[in-house]
Amino acid sequence: MKDLFQLLKGGNRSSLIAAIVNFILGTLKGVVFFFTGNVALFAEMMHSLGDSANQFFVFFGSALSKKSPTQKFPKGFGRLVNLVCLGAVLIVGILAYETIKEGWHHIWNPTASSGFWLSIGVLAIGVVMEGIVFYKAAQEIAHEVGIDHAGLKTIPLAIRNVNRAKPATKLVFMEDFVATFGGVLAIFAIILAQWTGFHAGEGIASVIIGIMMFYVVGRVFLDNARGVIGETDEEMLNHIAYLVLDHPDIIDIERLDVVKEGEFLHVELVAEVNPNHSLAYLDDVRDTLTEQILYQKGVNRVIVSFDEDDGEQEWHHREARPLLS
Repeated sequence: MKDLFQLLKGGNRSSLIAAIVNFILGTLKGVVFFFTGNVALFAEMMHSLGDSANQFFVFFGSALSKKSPTQKFPKGFGRLVNLVCLGAVLIVGILAYETIKEGWHHIWNPTASSGFWLSIGVLAIGVVMEGIVFYKAAQEIAHEVGIDHAGLKTIPLAIRNVNRAKPATKLVFMEDFVATFGGVLAIFAIILAQWTGFHAGEGIASVIIGIMMFYVVGRVFLDNARGVIGETDEEMLNHIAYLVLDHPDIIDIERLDVVKEGEFLHVELVAEVNPNHSLAYLDDVRDTLTEQILYQKGVNRVIVSFDEDDGEQEWHHREARPLLS
């Protein structure tokens, strides 16, 4: 039990905060929906509860993925966070379907809802809280990719670099972006219905929110499916190739793999060297390269081995260039 608590301390903080916030908001929206019958509020309730369940799963997955390798699982548990994300999006997918179905029904059978100011108040609270979590996730992405925070400019920076973020942080960022926008859309639909009597607008808002949820499901599913299979980080691969080839004792690279293992990168390198070097000398070269590669952002395991130079340049077809932040 002590080991479990120790692992949980290393879980993704953004996903835990988002899970708690969304659970509170989902419960609050559910209570208000019960009294008002507002279908746009129903959509936001489903969205918040789905995000909460999803993010709780992701928090536990990100924590357990940091468990040290064992004799039975020598490559560690890094991809566990990808598996958990794949399972978690199924929950959001089911809730997205229910949201669209309820919204579609309301479009064809519109009914007036009550509690205008109560609904607006709850949704406004949701927009503010989810917006704060969204901004915190943007800051987390900036931190993970090595970009300095720049106030509100951090958000567009995070959007441009979201694909370089850890799976858990990326999921929180995308879900809370949709949640914040969905809350604004629901407020607009309720105001429109109140002022114009166009109650079908609340159903339309519900359908749009459900479609946005499905978009997140699809995007997260594809990203984590690649993670489970084992996806190469091309940008970091080129960066590490540049570092290796810059070493005076490395003649060529025979093989270089930089594979995403959950939140981290695992590197396997086979470099070609002068066969006249002694084993002791090459051992020092290996230690230097290992230390240098481990120093790179996100890398937590490195395997370096050598082969004698065959006189043929094998790495000319890869772009060996520095990583640009």
